[in-house]
Amino acid sequence: MNFAGLDLARRLEAAEALNGAECAKAQQFLNPEVGATVQHVAGGAAIFVGSGSPLTHAVGLGMHGPVRPEELDRMEAFYRARDASISVELCPLADPSLLELLGSRGYRTTEFMNVLMRPLGGFEITPAEFPVRLAGDSEEELWALTVGRGFLEKEGLTPAEMDVGRNIFHMPGSLCYLALAGSQAVAAGAMAMHHSLATLFADSTTPGFRGIGLQSALIRERLRAALAHGCDLASASTLPGSVSQRNYERNRFQVAYTKAILVG
Repeated sequence: MNFAGLDLARRLEAAEALNGAECAKAQQFLNPEVGATVQHVAGGAAIFVGSGSPLTHAVGLGMHGPVRPEELDRMEAFYRARDASISVELCPLADPSLLELLGSRGYRTTEFMNVLMRPLGGFEITPAEFPVRLAGDSEEELWALTVGRGFLEKEGLTPAEMDVGRNIFHMPGSLCYLALAGSQAVAAGAMAMHHSLATLFADSTTPGFRGIGLQSALIRERLRAALAHGCDLASASTLPGSVSQRNYERNRFQVAYTKAILVG
């Protein structure tokens, strides 16, 4: 297992920032009127994908040295000009100046997120127990609906809720997967690869099909694809103590560090 020091944290956080930038590119293609964009600030990225989008957040700040007050001023002005709330993912290995500045400005922690990782060399990846396949170009709606039903635990989705899945589907370089029960798509997940690092995300299983191994099947198929593309490391993020964390740990992932999500 790679030591979860600053160099590794920089690699993982840089990949998250790139994923966020690709979400913004996808939104520019899907809904150009939203004005999706990215501002590079404090060594990381402030990502805007829409004023109410869960994909709007700042990530990777403070990973390359002290953060100056004027850098946070720029970030805050960036979001306020777009009428968006400010959500910052704080890596515990970021420069301490970032935490001090956020605290002095009244930011509060709303949740925590575990970042997990596993090396891809030297381990056998067992075949998935359920059929898992890449979603085809014509299956954008099916993939977005499957992801949304799993996350929101309801059948019908609003256009805005569907747009979150559509956005991920259209990220440049993203690979979107469906897991099947019979002929029915009942679980989904995505993967992006940057500099030999595979990031697994958007895991979702619809109610009624949980607890039977569908997420593990999705994990294994994405790991097999990452290996085939020459990746040497895989990462994922989960809520602490969640079923998703347990499923990733069953597939040889370990917690690298825990991030705090702060809002201001």
